[in-house]
Amino acid sequence: MAEANSVLSASARRVRQHYHRAVRTGMSEQLVLLVVVTLLMAAAIVGVPDYAPLILMVLPMAVASLVLGPRQLPWFIVFVLLTLAVTVTQQPDITVRVAVTVAVLFVLGFIVLLASFRRSTLGVAGVMGESMLVDLRDRILKQGAIPTLPARWNVAWELRSAGGTAFAGDFVVASRSRDRLELAVVDVSGKGEDAGTRALLLSGAFGGLLGAMSPAQFLPAANDYLLRQAWEEGFATAIHLSLDLATGHFELRSAGHPPAAVHDAGTGRWGVVVADGPLLGLIEDATYPSTAGVMRPGDAMLLYTDGLVEERGRDISLGIDRMLGQAERILRGDFEDGAARLIDALGSPDDDRALLMVHRRP
Repeated sequence: MAEANSVLSASARRVRQHYHRAVRTGMSEQLVLLVVVTLLMAAAIVGVPDYAPLILMVLPMAVASLVLGPRQLPWFIVFVLLTLAVTVTQQPDITVRVAVTVAVLFVLGFIVLLASFRRSTLGVAGVMGESMLVDLRDRILKQGAIPTLPARWNVAWELRSAGGTAFAGDFVVASRSRDRLELAVVDVSGKGEDAGTRALLLSGAFGGLLGAMSPAQFLPAANDYLLRQAWEEGFATAIHLSLDLATGHFELRSAGHPPAAVHDAGTGRWGVVVADGPLLGLIEDATYPSTAGVMRPGDAMLLYTDGLVEERGRDISLGIDRMLGQAERILRGDFEDGAARLIDALGSPDDDRALLMVHRRP
């Protein structure tokens, strides 16, 4: 045991010397630390094999796959596997168990190498790449943040993605200029993660257009933008609401989107407001006529995507009727948090669902 301790202490001194020399040469601190840990583990496996099994070498590979970039990761994995090979030759007995452990470690190292080659197209480490995706997701949700509104208006929206993932093809963008509120609900072709990247791009573009264009110009400009992308699945549906917060007058325009649902406080009934227009990204110089109306105190409006009302093999009108029935039952006399309560009762978890509710408080 004393001999083993002396070997470990000598190895530790050499490792410290190599660490300071590597840092001075400009190597990343994470890489240097991982090299140090790998060498210390190798020394422990050689010096005290009864307490340090070979399987310990999986730890630096696992950590490296999270923190090292694609340029450093392959070389470090090769270094770990070479260190492992040298360490095995110092084992007193190479049993079947040792051989199996080494084989498993080499297979894991090969898998990490393949992952690093795929990651090289992005150029960032695993954790950093994931944080970038999370930041992009947060930005798409921020685009739909509802501006501060007068107390007499209640506007809220909810999103549920296919399979419960963090990315979806449905999104909402909002903008306010004085007493004019602009809202748009967009459904990109596809669902879940497949449509998430296109939704990220379009949410930024549409958010800028919504705040810069007049209400009549928004959907034509969005259509032109989508046509320029030349995507294979380059179409989307959208519904755009331009609302005067002072008077309640609104203009509604649709691009192949399901009709808006409206609640008349005077009669207590739900109905639909149809606004016709072609899908975005299919026809050049498309026009989008508007449907006008007034939201009086107590009235409400629902803007939603087809995932909320569409079922395979059934006409979408049946789904809309079902949604109106659920809205009458769930929202009767209480519209607070109504978007969340209603979306949880409708649609399929296998499809993206977005619901925006506008309510003028009595």
